[in-house]
Amino acid sequence: MLYLVATPIGNLSDVALRALETLRHVDVVACEDTRKTGRLLKHFEIDKPKIAFHEHNERQATARVMSMVEQGQSVALVTNAGTPGISDPGFTLVRRAIEEDVPIVMIPGPSALVMALVLSGLPSHSFTFRGFPPRKPGPRKRFLEVDAHSPHTLVFYESPYRLKAFLEAAIEVFGDRQAALANELTKLYEEIQRGTLSELLAFFEEEEPRGEYTVVIAGVS
Repeated sequence: MLYLVATPIGNLSDVALRALETLRHVDVVACEDTRKTGRLLKHFEIDKPKIAFHEHNERQATARVMSMVEQGQSVALVTNAGTPGISDPGFTLVRRAIEEDVPIVMIPGPSALVMALVLSGLPSHSFTFRGFPPRKPGPRKRFLEVDAHSPHTLVFYESPYRLKAFLEAAIEVFGDRQAALANELTKLYEEIQRGTLSELLAFFEEEEPRGEYTVVIAGVS
């Protein structure tokens, strides 16, 4: 059996009881980062064999996990935080399991994109999640232009090192729309900033971005 287990995005108290039950039950835990998952398991006094499953070895790790499952072992896939397969490893494994009729059980949990969307105050009845934009300016601009005329609220993830460049590109492509920035969600210094894209950009002319951001931008009205 293959389990996809969502884990806390910050506050460990957000872990689902079913997630803990599953992690205690499985034979092996496949982790995006074995050290980070090791700390999570240790916190809840769970001792399980761990194998690496990340973006750089996903194809080989998928074959290894499938072999384990076919031999009768139960495997739980977890990422560093949040839901496997959402801007994190997992898609390749899910597709392979479906192709081979391997049962998959999903254990739901926290999601930064859903939290940020709701807290943004922007329309949440229809939205498009775009994940991480390309790092380079040209591909980033073309990536954003795909949704330049979309009526749906747009949700992105972005690194603190590229946040200002992303906001500048968003203003160029979308104009000065309403937006929100969320970071450190569920943690002690959780922060939600709302305003126009230019107002949010101006804030970071004096403050350095810290932590991974979820960026929510209004669609065309």
